[in-house]
Order: sequence, then structure tokens, then C-alpha cells
Amino acid sequence: MKAAVTEAPGAMRVMDVPDAGEPEDGEVLVRPEAVGLCGSDFHYFLGHLGDAVGTDLYPRVQGHEFAGVIEAVGSGCPPGLRLGERVAVWPVTACGHCYPCRIGRRNVCANISLVGIHRDGALQERVRVPADQVFAVGDLDPAASALIEPVSIAIRAIVRSRIEAGEKAVVLGAGPIGQALSAAALDRGASVLLVDRVASRVERGSAVGADLLALEADDDLVAAGREWAGDEGPEVVFEATGVPELVQTAVRLVSQAGRVVVVGLSADDAPLRVGDLAFREIDVLGVSCCNGAEFAEAASLVARRRDALAGLVTHEFSLEAAPVAIDYAIRHPAEVMKAMIRLEGA
Repeated sequence: MKAAVTEAPGAMRVMDVPDAGEPEDGEVLVRPEAVGLCGSDFHYFLGHLGDAVGTDLYPRVQGHEFAGVIEAVGSGCPPGLRLGERVAVWPVTACGHCYPCRIGRRNVCANISLVGIHRDGALQERVRVPADQVFAVGDLDPAASALIEPVSIAIRAIVRSRIEAGEKAVVLGAGPIGQALSAAALDRGASVLLVDRVASRVERGSAVGADLLALEADDDLVAAGREWAGDEGPEVVFEATGVPELVQTAVRLVSQAGRVVVVGLSADDAPLRVGDLAFREIDVLGVSCCNGAEFAEAASLVARRRDALAGLVTHEFSLEAAPVAIDYAIRHPAEVMKAMIRLEGA
């Protein structure tokens, strides 16, 4: 069967690979229909994730944001799984015995295994996945179903933020995660200001209902954010760009006793003034993958807000064009919101 294989940093090639085979006990065989490419895919492709995910990175079939159709069900699977049913896949497998697992946070398992990172993902014609990681999506189309995984990161961030109805949140970064964060926070009854320096990305936030701020080069983000939120500042600031300096900015912007939630990925340092944390009692929270219940909540949110979120998919490519797609998306961030790989027959 065909697969897009990342052979080394910056090198992806479509080639023939062995068939996925029949599902083993507790597994299902899925035919991927739509696979989203995201920032973590870019980091992996470029070789920036070695310290975070281990050293045995290549070759690898990437693809962790995906939806597909169940083609076979192994023994020992939960009842109710139907052949031909479209599902979205929660890409997280946890060990079950490390400290995070013991306290119910399997999403940050110390021995985590992620589809498309630690094991081959969905940029291939068939993939086997654990049955407890597939979620039926009803009448959602393939592309919308593939958005559930990135939206699930936003749901996890919302849970970590403890945001409540009536609170104000500033979202730094109007990419797909920032847009999803805005939709999820608004869904909880919060007010949202979506901020970016790329005006075209900010404008897309109107579809989800956020207030919008397109920053110019010399604008003071803290002043602008407090003008919107009020002198006390917003209760929550989400950092969804991966720009380290913006973590500092978020700490300055957020209210006393507020929460800064870091979603963006970076390998660089972001020095903070320690006194801000102590004297103002600010929570600085990181966000990784979601848990299973949050993935299900993301599926529900995508179903409710499908029209608003559909516009996140700006470019579509075939599996044969996957190497072109990931290179193009990396080099054109202002143009590409979400590149989606559509497999044959989807």
C-alpha cells in the first residue's frame, strides 16, 4: 500500500510499504479519509522534536489528526463498532502505571505513545489503531471529523484554564488552535479577544464569534489587551503561537490571580520575572494532549460549530502530494490555515 514516509528531517517520500495487516486483539483497521497537518507535524518533519519525544524518530509515517472508515474489527473490541462507520481517532496510548497515569492524567503519560509520532500514523492507505481510541462521528464529513483532534487540544486548554461564563480570555495566535480555543471558550460563555499580527488569520475569527485584534508592528499588546478587558486585565490568556517572548507578555497582561495557559510549542527559553508569579499569584499552565472524555467533548463541539470551523481547512492535497503539502504549509503560514490530505475515495 502507499504511504508518505518521513525518512529524515525535511525529507518525506511517497512509497510502497507493507500492508497494515488484519487487526489484532483490541484493534480496528481504519482506512484514513482525511489527515490534517499541524504545527507539531512541522516540528517533527523538521527534526525539532527529538528531545521531547525520543531519539528513534525516522523513518515514520506521520499523521495524528485524522478521520477514516472502519474496515475490520479485531477480537476483544467493545461492542457497537460497525464496519463502514466513520470515526475520528484519539491518538494517545498511555502506560497506565506512571505518576500521571496514577492520578488520572494519562494524556501526559511519562511513557506516552502517540499515533504519527511514536508509531506510524495516518498518511497511508490503512492503519491499525486501538479500538478504545476511535470515536464515531455520525454525519460529519471527513475533513470536519479530522478537525476533532486539534479541537481536542483546545478543549484540554479550556479545562486547564478553569474558564467560566462571564470571564474574559485573550487568545494569542489566530492559527487553527487559536481559532479552536476561541470557539471553545465562547462555548463556555466567556468573552474572547483573538489576537495575531497576520490580519488574514485574525479575520477568520469572525466566523467563531470572537472579538478581533490585528496587531501592527509597534502596537503595545498589553495595553491593547487591557483596553479590551478592562484595567484589571483578562482572567485568562492563552498563548497559542509558540513564540517564547509571548509567554512573558501573557504574564504581564493577565489579571491578578489569573491563568496563563501555554499551548504553543517551542524549544526556546522564555525568562519570566519570578515576582510576577509570587506577588500576583498567577498560574502558568502547560497543555499537552487531551484525555478520552475531552476528545469526545471536542467531537460534540465540532458537530455543533461545524459551519464556523469548516473554514479552517484552506488547502487540500492528495496523498501523493503530501511531501509538497507539508513543505508548502511550512513556507506559507500566512496563507495556509489548515492543510488537509485527502486520501483516494474520501
